[in-house]
Amino acid sequence: MSVLVDTSIVTRLAQPNHPHHISALTALDQLKARGVGPCIAAQNLYEFWVVCTRPTNQNGFGFTPSLAQAELQRIHTLFPILPETPAVYPEWERLVARYDVKGKNAHDTHLVATMLVNNVNEILTFNVADFARYSEISALTPLNVISGKNP
Repeated sequence: MSVLVDTSIVTRLAQPNHPHHISALTALDQLKARGVGPCIAAQNLYEFWVVCTRPTNQNGFGFTPSLAQAELQRIHTLFPILPETPAVYPEWERLVARYDVKGKNAHDTHLVATMLVNNVNEILTFNVADFARYSEISALTPLNVISGKNP
């Protein structure tokens, strides 16, 4: 069994001083202890790069590209990447039409499409509301995992 790790979790792992760092780390450790394999999608890496290299005055980390690349390499050692097969696009198109997705929410739909094509039905995220519309998956917060209260 696998769970997709959302970019909101991955970014907190890269910020040891952030208030959500420990809960993200603890939730991942607990999932692994339960035999649940955390994984990511290529989309998570694109989004992570954007956050890392965006200036701090624009809600980013202000990393240089070389520092962002080093963080990407670390992420590669932590999580397997789900394959982006040709089946993902038609699934994404079906989902954006079914759920009337607009604007940047299409990025989250891409994650969901990647999950569904790879038979992953749970996502670990700090942004549960972003995934609430998709009846095909369940969104878990670190608190859900730590407390043992999954939705």
